[in-house]
Amino acid sequence: MIGNVDVIIPTYKPDQKFLDLMDRLENQTIPIHRIIIMNTEQKYFDRLTYGTSFSKKYKNILVKHLSKREFDHGRTRNQAVTCSDTQVFVMMTQDAVPADEFMLEKLLEALEPENVAVAYGRQLADDSCSDVEKYTRSFNYPADKSIKTKDDIDRLGIKTFFCSNVCAAYKRSIFDLLGGFINHTIFNEDMIYAAGAVHGGYGIVYQPEARVYHSHDYNNREQFRRNFDLGVSQADHPEIFADIPSESEGIKLVKKTIAYLKSTKQKKQIPGVIIKSGFKYMGYLAGKNYKRLPMKIVVKCSASKEYWERDSLIRANEGIDATKGYGRSEEEQVKRGE
Repeated sequence: MIGNVDVIIPTYKPDQKFLDLMDRLENQTIPIHRIIIMNTEQKYFDRLTYGTSFSKKYKNILVKHLSKREFDHGRTRNQAVTCSDTQVFVMMTQDAVPADEFMLEKLLEALEPENVAVAYGRQLADDSCSDVEKYTRSFNYPADKSIKTKDDIDRLGIKTFFCSNVCAAYKRSIFDLLGGFINHTIFNEDMIYAAGAVHGGYGIVYQPEARVYHSHDYNNREQFRRNFDLGVSQADHPEIFADIPSESEGIKLVKKTIAYLKSTKQKKQIPGVIIKSGFKYMGYLAGKNYKRLPMKIVVKCSASKEYWERDSLIRANEGIDATKGYGRSEEEQVKRGE
């Protein structure tokens, strides 16, 4: 039986959705020991909560402020975990709102088997989203539960490692054993961790009964930049992604989305889907090959400008050749004594 649980939420310019999330967390069937908020730029957090009863209403909250330059998807979450003393912690994002009061309960149920390292929930599209975004969410987050292990790599490919910190529960003992999230990553810290867990002999559970509302209608430019960062994360971690291409999943999604639009008599939306898919692929391809691009171009293509400033400093301090990426290259392993 799983005991106390902490919830960790990185925030940046939090808005009403974050307040909705806090209210829904207060009403879960599983009581939360502590909510740890890693907030980037204090002025935005203060702007939202100033003059309200926020600090009085939520007694079990720990808020840590950091600058935008300090934030890193992996290291910041690792820092939050050090503030937790529970055997299980849940990662969420500020714009993910639980669909009901059973989200935590169902998530923790999925984590109970001994060999399970992490369980992640289902993401539902907001009512205001486009039909294409709603279909995309249903494609990536279906209704059926699944448990993924090393034995599924040949069958599922890249989806074996799929996991999302939008809503995911972790066992602390396994998390510590595996070394936590990678400390420096532009994106994908959840998937990189999941891949390490799978290769370490552990299971990843997708629990569709743990539901949150979370979706985005990105425009073409935003989608390009997001997929550029996705490509960078894969290029920087060839030990995980080199032998398991992910393009086939993207192609499958495009085909199924077009078929869906035809079946629902929304053919006028098909050209937009094709164009956006082109932006996605161009961004991903550019990101995968970012080492060949001038740094000025890389920064313009990326959605994470501050990452590249930190990246340059880290590489300089550790004497790592910038042309070789930041994955676990032989050079990096030698320098870190691995």
